[in-house]
Amino acid sequence: MKVIPRFLLLSVCTLGLLASAHAAVETYQIDPVHSSVGFTIRHFFTNVPGVFTKFSGAITVDRDHLENSSVTATIEVPSVDTRTEKRDNHLRSPDFFNAAKFPVMTFKSTAWKQTGDGTFDVTGDLTIKDVTKPVVLKVKLLGFGPGMQGAVLSGWEASTTLNRNDFGITTFPKMLGDDVGVTISVEADLAKS
Repeated sequence: MKVIPRFLLLSVCTLGLLASAHAAVETYQIDPVHSSVGFTIRHFFTNVPGVFTKFSGAITVDRDHLENSSVTATIEVPSVDTRTEKRDNHLRSPDFFNAAKFPVMTFKSTAWKQTGDGTFDVTGDLTIKDVTKPVVLKVKLLGFGPGMQGAVLSGWEASTTLNRNDFGITTFPKMLGDDVGVTISVEADLAKS
């Protein structure tokens, strides 16, 4: 008679442990209203800033083992905005992004390496136009916590430097620098199950 209750107790405990382990993995959807994707590139002597205004993505987080986390993101190339319509249209043209043929750029992480307290090197595949290259994002976790109307939020910052030539954007080499600084600020909402 005592064997059955012990077996049931062990089964319940095991299921509880499995449920809590599973609960540690959370998916957060990037909130584009409270996030930004920016870049700078040298024009002759000074850096000129720009942003992409339309993007989406998800961050899957294992809070107990953050190095097991992952991220995917899509940026809509036609949303490029440098505050000058003529320049933005040129950036959308075949001289640069060729947005009509390649309307999105994508990033998918392949590895997270913790480099400090809340900081990570996130390696992933970045696709711009028809070129995919590995890049490393320097990522900082800003925190987890409650948001408005019962939402659960996470905050992140990321930066990297890309060489535009690596992605087939080689025009105007004397006018424009090769390096493109990228800065990303993300607020993401815990996805509702």
